Amino acid sequence: MEKTNAHVIFKGRVQGVNFRAFVQRAAESLNVDGWVRNLPDGTVEAVFEGDRGPVEEAIKRCRTGPAFANVTGALIKWSPYEGKSGGGFSVRY
Repeated sequence: MEKTNAHVIFKGRVQGVNFRAFVQRAAESLNVDGWVRNLPDGTVEAVFEGDRGPVEEAIKRCRTGPAFANVTGALIKWSPYEGKSGGGFSVRY
């Protein structure tokens, strides 16, 4: 299966609603590596690395988000797999 890297900026009500933990759980459940963090402008940035199918599924789940989130957009930049995340999925602060 093709490996890929997706850099995503999630927009909407995505801070203060448990969104980062939701992203982490979604990625881990699909064996996707990477990280997620809040940005000062109120968006959330994430990098997903792994097989393309599970990466796409993780992003799909995150577009829905947890109960109190309201994801209004996701800007995705696809690039070749880099393997720089070091394995696993983390929340960055």
